[in-house]
Amino acid sequence: MTENLKMKDQLSRTIQLDKIPTRIISLVPSQTELLVDLGLEPSIVGITKFCVHPKHLKQSKTIVGGTKSINIDKIKALQPDIILCNKEENTQEMIADLEQIAPVHISDIYSIEDCMELIEMYGNLFSKEIEAKLLIQNISDALTDFKTFICDKPKLKAAYFIWKNPWMVAGQHTFIDALLRLNKFENYYGTYQRYPEITLDNNPPQTADVVLLSSEPFPFKETHIEEIRHFFPKATILVVDGEMFSWYGSRLLKAFDYFKSLHQDH
Repeated sequence: MTENLKMKDQLSRTIQLDKIPTRIISLVPSQTELLVDLGLEPSIVGITKFCVHPKHLKQSKTIVGGTKSINIDKIKALQPDIILCNKEENTQEMIADLEQIAPVHISDIYSIEDCMELIEMYGNLFSKEIEAKLLIQNISDALTDFKTFICDKPKLKAAYFIWKNPWMVAGQHTFIDALLRLNKFENYYGTYQRYPEITLDNNPPQTADVVLLSSEPFPFKETHIEEIRHFFPKATILVVDGEMFSWYGSRLLKAFDYFKSLHQDH
């Protein structure tokens, strides 16, 4: 890599680098997993407490905080070459502080196409072009296969819950919404933006065909099904793996088979 190479992130911000980054801090769990799958685990020096895949990573890497709250002194001490963030996961205040330490690359993900772009960016950024190209091809093949599987399935109205007290759902302009549509789920709260708080009422009863209770960020369990059935008496209610619907990057390799199982089992 030549000196003073300029690269763009997904907000079209210019990232100034003088070498291939070999000391990486990742503040986004799904991006940490992607780095490992690109063969970059040895270069990762710092992660968040939510970076749980692969499981062994938290034993070997420095935990620098969460996605919304970080220990700046720990990050400085790690002397990173680059810090990887996400527009939604991390705050503007954090990013401003981090930019005083090292170049910050910000992802912005609303679609599978955005995921592919990020993988390609990381391939170029970390000199892992061959690995990135292979990963993109494998995800593309799995996506094509899933589209064939789903094409004759009926379209259903689906509500996707991410929190309770207050109730919060996934609306439009989210990666979750894109994956719902891929599954032929018409988003029941698709007229709302992002992740709105909603008020549930059973008079009249809600009319979604399917209610999906995400395992994250709120840890919905089977015990919550009857509570939500009070409002959606005719819906099929499922607790689903939130990572499959919200983790972008290499997690997509596992997501399509998971989606198939949802449709086959129910």
